[in-house]
Amino acid sequence: MTDTVKEHKRSFYRTEMLPPKPPPPASTGVLGWMRENLFSSWWHTILTFVGLYIIWLIVSFLVQFAIIDAVWSGQDRTACLADGGREIGACWAFIRVWHNKYMFGFYPEDQQWRVLVVYAIGAVLLAFLLIPRAPGKRLVMLLLFVIYPVLAYILLYGMSSLGLPVIETTRWGGLMLTLVIAAVGIVISLPLGILFALGRRSQMPVIRFISIIFIEFWRGVPLITVLFMSSVMLPLFLPEGVTLDKVIRPLVGVALFASAYMAEVVRGGLQAIPKGQYEGAQALGLTYWQMMLLIILPQALKMVIPGIVNTFIGLFKDTSLVSIIGLFDLLGIAQASLADAKWATPVTAPTVYLYLALVYWVFCFGMSRYSIFMENYLHTGHKR
Repeated sequence: MTDTVKEHKRSFYRTEMLPPKPPPPASTGVLGWMRENLFSSWWHTILTFVGLYIIWLIVSFLVQFAIIDAVWSGQDRTACLADGGREIGACWAFIRVWHNKYMFGFYPEDQQWRVLVVYAIGAVLLAFLLIPRAPGKRLVMLLLFVIYPVLAYILLYGMSSLGLPVIETTRWGGLMLTLVIAAVGIVISLPLGILFALGRRSQMPVIRFISIIFIEFWRGVPLITVLFMSSVMLPLFLPEGVTLDKVIRPLVGVALFASAYMAEVVRGGLQAIPKGQYEGAQALGLTYWQMMLLIILPQALKMVIPGIVNTFIGLFKDTSLVSIIGLFDLLGIAQASLADAKWATPVTAPTVYLYLALVYWVFCFGMSRYSIFMENYLHTGHKR
């Protein structure tokens, strides 16, 4: 065989792999996602178009009502009344007039800077705490959970010796009161829930019995009943001459109520930990609390992040129930504002409840998105 023929044959041998070809455009990107999730079958295609039609009806109505036909300025109800056959949308002029009350309740206007300072300090500390790799976490936790509550109470309630006029809690209201109740409930319910979850799994019969009674009692009573009991019945069990602030009563009830649900969420995480983790910790000679704090609880809490945040979201929304015991939280102020005859129109109530829905949604959606971020950061499941 000649050298020319040998060289010709060698030219058909591949000495290196070819680069992989890109997938078909129809299976990647937006088109691929739509084909896989929305139009994978004739039944999914029908459901997709029906869903898009329903979304279009809702969104088009909300845009028309809340933006296009909305009234943005005015001095009284005449601005939000239909005239000449023109459709009137949301009466945002009413929200602008009452916005200060929605935010601060009956807190004096010249002292509202104190509330804003509390908001600002809390937001900065919370931001540092929620950033996973932020430096100085221990110092921030000390400031947020020990020093900040005292500072917030002094600023909100006042102290004459510091030149801050005393503002009675009966004048607290609006979003400010909602955040106070939700924040206190969230901060107290998590550690209490962890303790009662550990107590329910304890080997000591007395501790386990007390934990079971506490959890089942609070889970078996509606929150409305708890609020009524804390507001009406709790003062009857106090010693003579001892009074409890009207805001502190529901704070105690809400915190205890939420801690019972939190305990069951945490207990679910504890039960999901393999037995080998407990045995390995005991083999290392760790004490019970060292085992829980260093090995078991970090894994359990990481696995139940969705349940914990779900409890927080439910607690935040349940704060609206305090309006039934005479506290003017955000919902209570909103309902009180509807009695303003100066702004009585057919669109006033829908506008107020749309505004409330947006406020609650912003806070709850923010907690939900942070929960997903932490799940992905800690690799507790597949990324969304």
